[in-house]
Amino acid sequence: MGAESDNVNSQIRGAADRQSDGPEPSGNANIAALPMPAYQRRMVESASRFTWNCWARQTGKSFTFSLRRLVRGLLRRRTQIVLSAGERQSREVMEKAYLHCQALKIAAEFRGDGYFRNTSYRQLEIRLPGGVRIIGLPANPLTARGFTGDVFLDEFAMHQEDEAVWAALYPSILRGRGELDVCSTPRGVKNLFARLRDNARFERTTVTLGQAIAEGLEADATELREAIGDELIWRQEMCCEFVDEATSFMPYELIRRCQEVRLSTTVDWLAMQRAGADVYVGVDVGRVRDVTAVWIVERGGELLETRGVLVMERASFEEQERVIGEVLGHRSVRRCCVDATGLGMQLAERLVRRFGSYRVEGMTFTAGLKSELAGRLRMLAETGRIRIPVEDAIERDWHSLTRVVSRSGHVRYEADRAAGGHADRFWAAALAAHAAARHVGCGDGEYLTGGAARFARQGVW
Repeated sequence: MGAESDNVNSQIRGAADRQSDGPEPSGNANIAALPMPAYQRRMVESASRFTWNCWARQTGKSFTFSLRRLVRGLLRRRTQIVLSAGERQSREVMEKAYLHCQALKIAAEFRGDGYFRNTSYRQLEIRLPGGVRIIGLPANPLTARGFTGDVFLDEFAMHQEDEAVWAALYPSILRGRGELDVCSTPRGVKNLFARLRDNARFERTTVTLGQAIAEGLEADATELREAIGDELIWRQEMCCEFVDEATSFMPYELIRRCQEVRLSTTVDWLAMQRAGADVYVGVDVGRVRDVTAVWIVERGGELLETRGVLVMERASFEEQERVIGEVLGHRSVRRCCVDATGLGMQLAERLVRRFGSYRVEGMTFTAGLKSELAGRLRMLAETGRIRIPVEDAIERDWHSLTRVVSRSGHVRYEADRAAGGHADRFWAAALAAHAAARHVGCGDGEYLTGGAARFARQGVW
């Protein structure tokens, strides 16, 4: 440990001892007690006001920046605001910050039962000595304007309204001499995080998986690469490359417009049981390498809102039928479309016999049907008529799909068969949207082409 670490430690101890408001400090804060790779320690100890950080997955972003904001908050006696892509991500960062308080023996009180200013956005809060607070919230323009202090934008490339958040946030930081850490793994090139890499105001750091391992991170790069099994994902997620997403059928920018932080992949059984609920289900069947995905949506007018996403990996057909049957057992489920291609045929037939052909429809994937399904889901996304949870697996799954046109003009949809499947969640969502469209009264019949979707007429390409 160098003189810089010793100086930071002494400053933290001094700051804690000088503060008299709030919980009683112990005076034992010592970041040297926390083992971490060299690149993490450099960032924790950095005094830079603005930092832009492009770090690979699994390199300790939440660990590092939650500790950094804790340290800087105590030194500067300022409120620290953590803005994450969703409530789950916000809780993950805040729980790590609280663990740091315990490891450093800093008196702290964790509060997780509040909401931001009469909204549905859950506000997490850690109260520290001297009235210092760390506040965790899902990011949107409203929460970005809500506080004055130093800010950590967590996984900023995943933020749904990144430009609006930035416009709301940055002026107050400049006025109040606030500090700002921006950190993320790349998500394509069409977002503000990608554009900020050229901003000279920021101290910039890039940490690939290889660099992290070289500086002390315990990980097996070969094992991780084999597990991912997808070169494009590997380059983006682990090598920090800003991959051009022009070939993707569902660009990240379009996916983010569909995301809603209050939604979850956990099935909303209360919504399923609500009187008058109008629920539809799509099932993409997998067995060996692929997962079986069950996507549940509720229709309200023209809007489809996700009410749950179930994923079963290497589950027996008996177990899959049991889980799907539990969903279809609710009277609110109007219709379910099941992938009946290949291995899915038997499961689809059993569900049709059990629940009736008026509620369950087996769908055999053909080139024409895939074009219809994919086209409808993209159209819903572009017109803002579908809402989905914020989740990495969903984002990667939807983005993995590409539309390939052969020299003869035939269209096919492809996704690399990585360990996570082959766009299973995308096709499950597309089947759920199809179930809603096929149900009487949907008003979506203009997209039922019966063949290749007529995108040119709609201005999609």
